[in-house]
Amino acid sequence: MSNKRIRISIIGVSLVVPLLVAFLYTNIKIVQVAGVDLSFLPGFNAFINSMTFGVLIWALIAVKKQRYILHRILMSSAIFLSVIFLVSYVVYHSIYSETQFGGEGVIRIVYYFVLISHILLSAIVLPLVLFALYYALIGNYDVHKKIVKFAYPVWTYVALSGVVVYWMISPYYQFILK
Repeated sequence: MSNKRIRISIIGVSLVVPLLVAFLYTNIKIVQVAGVDLSFLPGFNAFINSMTFGVLIWALIAVKKQRYILHRILMSSAIFLSVIFLVSYVVYHSIYSETQFGGEGVIRIVYYFVLISHILLSAIVLPLVLFALYYALIGNYDVHKKIVKFAYPVWTYVALSGVVVYWMISPYYQFILK
């Protein structure tokens, strides 16, 4: 596949994934299978986000120490964890109704700031990560490093803010089916 086709594919995936997640989140409800309780998924998702954050930090340390094979393994793990998170997130929100944040005052403003920035940056980080991965795989490390200067802090923020959002909203989970 040519470089141009790969770049177009990355852009296409980067547009389709957030749109598909939004569509599934708002329009598709899965009937829960009797006896199968998936109410643990928000906690699992926070765990996956925290693991992703830790792996990203470890990957940064590895690359700074020029341990490139370890760095590659860790970054592949971070991508794998992010895919697991995305699937789990969509499954949960396709079954359970949205949980409303019950905090008031300043904490409400903080919660929505973290939540909105998390959502927006999660959409922005996808093409950055895919392009960084692409340039690393073809050995163009100069372009890879330029992209990573933006992708890495955004990805670590998205992973960490996902955990923060979970801890802020977790007291309000009711697990009522829509």
